[in-house]
Amino acid sequence: MGEKLSLRLKENTEILDEILQTDKNFDIIRKGIVTGGRDACIYFVDGFLEESIMEKLLEFFYKLKPEEVPLSASQMAEQVIPYVEVSVMPEREELLKNLLSGVTCLLIDGYDACIGLDCRSYPMRSVDEPSKDKALRGSKDGFVETLVFNTALIRRRIRSSKLSMEMLTAGKISRTDIVLCYMDDRVDRRLLRELQGRIHAISVDSLTMNQESLAECIYEQKWYNPFPKFKFTERPDTASAAILEGNIVILVDNSPQAMIVPTSIFDIVEEADDYYFPPVTGSYLRLSRFLIAIITLLLTPTFLLLYQNPEWIPRWLEFIVIKDTVHVPVVWQFLMLELAIDGLRLAAINTPSMLSTPLSVVAGIVLGQFTVDSGWFNAEIMMYMAFVAIANYTQSSYELGYALKFMRLILLVLTAAFDLWGFLAGIALTLYAIAGNKTVAGKSYIYPLFPLNLQQLKKRFLRLRLKEETEQNQK
Repeated sequence: MGEKLSLRLKENTEILDEILQTDKNFDIIRKGIVTGGRDACIYFVDGFLEESIMEKLLEFFYKLKPEEVPLSASQMAEQVIPYVEVSVMPEREELLKNLLSGVTCLLIDGYDACIGLDCRSYPMRSVDEPSKDKALRGSKDGFVETLVFNTALIRRRIRSSKLSMEMLTAGKISRTDIVLCYMDDRVDRRLLRELQGRIHAISVDSLTMNQESLAECIYEQKWYNPFPKFKFTERPDTASAAILEGNIVILVDNSPQAMIVPTSIFDIVEEADDYYFPPVTGSYLRLSRFLIAIITLLLTPTFLLLYQNPEWIPRWLEFIVIKDTVHVPVVWQFLMLELAIDGLRLAAINTPSMLSTPLSVVAGIVLGQFTVDSGWFNAEIMMYMAFVAIANYTQSSYELGYALKFMRLILLVLTAAFDLWGFLAGIALTLYAIAGNKTVAGKSYIYPLFPLNLQQLKKRFLRLRLKEETEQNQK
């Protein structure tokens, strides 16, 4: 239990002024008022206050008569104050936490509790469609950095009393708000209790990087396995669909992304467009994405293997043989281009928007024609790496794209060093990294392939009609 507030207003304000350092912090404001013949004081953080609402509340407090003031803070909050979001905080620690979160705190002489008025308004951007998580059809809204708006976007789509939004906090100093969203009648109770326990057990000062910090705290095993353990989305419709399937969606304040658990490799490959198109088109898009992911992993290592063993190339594929002189070993060309592509990607992120187009054109020309003419790279190598670089963007998950990239690099090195046996070892290592991975719930990362569930496996590869999917989910 925290320290209780005093009945004397002066004693409370002296302690709070010292803790909050109101003489130094210009944005923490204390305003003294008189209501119902009693001295009172309001604390708030400048920038979080909805001024129009506060003006009306102040007008009410100034007009309050002494006989209208009840004996306790709880009666004042429940029976007198004409506002919806009102709470009573008897402890100083609770007061400080809510105040620094943006809640306006009212202290009245003779009350041993603080009255919280939640009339905050956070600075926020509009709920536009996320630039990365786009869909050709469907809704064009997206999550923002304000938690309450994100929960509202989900509530708007799931109008059920079974939808639960459970608030937790983590970080000794930051006290970051975390919301677990789930359907009360569909969620895995064991996983829910485990997540609650892990979040309560977090002992860090702050979740500095929001969801990534939270992910590292609640899943600490096998950091060296690059395949993602969580699915991230900025789309409220994707998050809502995951909740209806029995998953848990984790929202973190100050983050515009939702974290979906548990997540398998098949969940990560899925996208919203799979469901916004008819079943035939949706199935084609999903299967294309699977196929392109496999090609991006195997294309350059396979070409390297055939280059090292030209006698294996069938007559109808002889056109893939490099005809020009190879000045730099092929494996080093692939490795340098892998690094160069990441360098261009990082440069594009940090380039001002007005310069990004001309600089991209210059980079394309230099890395294209000039590097081939100079002898550093061969045209065939440039073509295959260009395909791989573009095909990586068929995956909405950055984490999965980089996981495939890391495994491709390992495949290239092993193939160059040990030829066919290295190629086979690299594929075996990739399969082990995928199959040996575990979800947050500790279950198979490749379910429903293992353990085998044919009905669910069919659903993962083919986009079924809504009625069929609903029936399978109910089973």
